[in-house]
Amino acid sequence: MEAVLETFKERLSEIEAYLDLLQALDRQVKSGTPRIGDTAITPLQLKILYSSVYLQLYNLVEVTVNRCVEAVSTAAAESGRWLPRDLSSELQREWLRVMARSHVELGAEKRLEALVSFCDMFIKARPVLAWKVDSGGGGNWDELEIETISKRLGCELNISDEASRGVRRHFRDGKGALKLIKHFRNELAHGGMSFSDCGDNVNVETLKDLKDLTAKYLNEVLNAFRIFIDEYRFLVPERRPAAGGE
Repeated sequence: MEAVLETFKERLSEIEAYLDLLQALDRQVKSGTPRIGDTAITPLQLKILYSSVYLQLYNLVEVTVNRCVEAVSTAAAESGRWLPRDLSSELQREWLRVMARSHVELGAEKRLEALVSFCDMFIKARPVLAWKVDSGGGGNWDELEIETISKRLGCELNISDEASRGVRRHFRDGKGALKLIKHFRNELAHGGMSFSDCGDNVNVETLKDLKDLTAKYLNEVLNAFRIFIDEYRFLVPERRPAAGGE
């Protein structure tokens, strides 16, 4: 999880550096036309700069969730240490889904090959090796999707009331922080909205508030996954080293 935490910090620092730039430009606006050297920055250009924050924040959300999920499957495959029966019921189900390819449309022969390979692993008691949870969620991560994948893996988030209320309270257009970020990211990515329209009626302080709410929530998600992995909660209780299973 250390690598996941480091990635989160790096991406967050990039957003904060960008917001510092916007803050400096905002101060110039209040005293006249903002400039970079001899070039004046137009209101249209400012809106485009503002709207880019939504893309950066969504990038932070998606990479954080994906890396947390990857960290779980990596821990389960650590040095071939664990057998499928050692995994918790939730994670065993996810492992089965991937190994048996139950979530993929396959022809009869391919389906049979997948089942034979899967049965062979169980019969010969082969350890869990490198695999990857099919987390889905591409382009659609918000607090509900994050809670759904966490529950699927058996990871209890225990988000504080403050952080939970923060991302759920209406921030703009009747949407909470993460839902708003997801909405604007998808609108921009799929051409449903121009960057200038997205950045309209926005100011730097609002964007900083959005960043703070997002970072607080994600920090608690990261902590929950850290505990889940460090305390071997992805294993059945009797096989957790902390409980004397090893």
